[in-house]
Amino acid sequence: MNYETFSKIWLDTWTGNRPQELLKFYHADAFYSDPSKRNGLKGHTQLLPYFEKLLSLNPNWKWEPVEIIPTEKGFTLKWKATIPVGNSFVEETGLDIVEIENNLITRNEVFFDRMKWLEAMKK
Repeated sequence: MNYETFSKIWLDTWTGNRPQELLKFYHADAFYSDPSKRNGLKGHTQLLPYFEKLLSLNPNWKWEPVEIIPTEKGFTLKWKATIPVGNSFVEETGLDIVEIENNLITRNEVFFDRMKWLEAMKK
């Protein structure tokens, strides 16, 4: 599967509160980090509870690939997220470092500025 197709299918599983489906994209020992988990999580036993909580709080957010830059071990993904907050939406752009082995993500580091999102949640 090419990275464009992989990214589209993978990003779609971030919507709809389906943590078990999302976990299927990750290697059993995958490393994951994002702005709220800077030190990262390792493996399915740490990822699943985090994904369950995160996705249950944000079931209707949408993610779409903007640009894919191939790397030696996978790709860097520029994405756009549309995040419902109350009666409005916050749009964010960010980057993921994604490393893949045997069609499973072994490393996923997420980078974006959460300030606009956090401020909107306070209103």
